[in-house]
Amino acid sequence: MDTALFSDIVGQDAAKQMLASALLVHRHVILVGPPGVGKTTLAKNVARLLESMELMDCSYHCDPKKPICSQCLKKKSDLKAISGEKRFVRIQGSPDLAVEDLLGDIDPAKALAFGPLSIEAFTPGKIFKANHGVLFFDELNRAPEKLQNALLQVLEEGYATLGSYQVEIPVNFVFIGTMNPEETAATENLSDVFLDRFDVIHLSWPKTVQEEEVIVKQKAHLPVPLPDPLLKAILSFVHSLREHSDVVKHPSVRASIGLCERASALASLRHAKAATPQDVVACIVSVLAHRIELRSQVRHAVTPESFVEQAFQDFLVQHPDVGGYL
Repeated sequence: MDTALFSDIVGQDAAKQMLASALLVHRHVILVGPPGVGKTTLAKNVARLLESMELMDCSYHCDPKKPICSQCLKKKSDLKAISGEKRFVRIQGSPDLAVEDLLGDIDPAKALAFGPLSIEAFTPGKIFKANHGVLFFDELNRAPEKLQNALLQVLEEGYATLGSYQVEIPVNFVFIGTMNPEETAATENLSDVFLDRFDVIHLSWPKTVQEEEVIVKQKAHLPVPLPDPLLKAILSFVHSLREHSDVVKHPSVRASIGLCERASALASLRHAKAATPQDVVACIVSVLAHRIELRSQVRHAVTPESFVEQAFQDFLVQHPDVGGYL
């Protein structure tokens, strides 16, 4: 598989190569990296790479030879060409996510009408909709332990236990999970047994200002232009925060995009033809302060807002070429 196919992601060459090799041998993967480095975009790229398939025109993309829903079992669905993007299912990890949300549940009323073990009594969950496609589980470590155990059974054995019932589940999908290593709030540890079913691929921040500049120019919506020297100054400062020894939670690429967009928007509000350094200074605390976290020895002495302001002034002193422009 050619890594050039992951064209929506700038850089991350090592991660692209690892992902391509894992997919080539049908491995499930977990993408680990901070916010805004392209984990979701990579997963969507994978879905787009899947060829269209002739499947049943139902919510669960049934294989006509092995239908899984009652509608297709009764032959009430027609065949239709389904693209890879249509076979992409996203699940957002959260502590209140239930096993039934993912796998499905037995409907008591239908169980009385059709019998407790009939396919009509079972309402399939989201995992079925990824049949022949990509199951993308964002923030996997936010899912409760019980749901992790249910997934383990599905990935290993191809069936799930719902109450006293065993429900066969086709595992004909690519599972791509994500984790943010810097996030600890409302997260669960993934067991060794669970992790043993996956390959883990690490993504990192853009290595250079030039890489991040390409991303920002692709993604940012600028009401008025941002001069290139000003853009480079903004990105250089964000990179300096990521390398700062007192910062333990770092500003993401979304922070870079946000700072550029806000500066441009401020310039637009005053009917200027281009953003200026003053526009950056005016919004830098609003965009960056809440996106960083200081190490414990520092945060008792200074607020994030004051830290960002001072760090920016220090940055200008240490980079006279940038400071000269600003």
